Amino acid sequence: MDSEPGIRPDSGAATPPDLRYAAYARERLAEMTPPADAEAFALAYHLLQLAYVLVTDLETLIHRPRGLTLPGFRLMFKLWLLGPTQPVRLAEISAMSRSAVTNAVNTLERGGLVERRPVPDDGRAVVVALTEAGEAAVREAFAEQTRREREWFACLGPAEREQMTALLARILHTRPADLL
Repeated sequence: MDSEPGIRPDSGAATPPDLRYAAYARERLAEMTPPADAEAFALAYHLLQLAYVLVTDLETLIHRPRGLTLPGFRLMFKLWLLGPTQPVRLAEISAMSRSAVTNAVNTLERGGLVERRPVPDDGRAVVVALTEAGEAAVREAFAEQTRREREWFACLGPAEREQMTALLARILHTRPADLL
């Protein structure tokens, strides 16, 4: 096997290049003086890689073939669970900006998947709601996404999945105060 620049070939031919790079980078960072933190790097690197690959996989195999994006599906999923919801609330619970929610809602509305409805007691406020077509689309996409998520996490046992979920939730809950 040809060695990639800066990556030692002794890390195993079966190891994907991104994981070989991560191991190499972690090793190099461990040799450096602070502020280098090899453990924090490795955790962030693997989490970002997983998020990127998982999002790409779900978009490519499930949502794009249905004419959706993952953010569009996420909004539809929230509407499916919550019912009609104000756009500002969708932005809050989706970690999306208000403008990103508006753009996604506009796209979904053009596709006939959601509709805006006035709030009866407030002439300026609207809620976003799924249409019948939107509810059918989210149910179908959800079934496929759930199947794919099971495949992704099949390498972990139930206790490991529960622990990983709890750890990620704890990180999100205690993130630096100046973020999001």
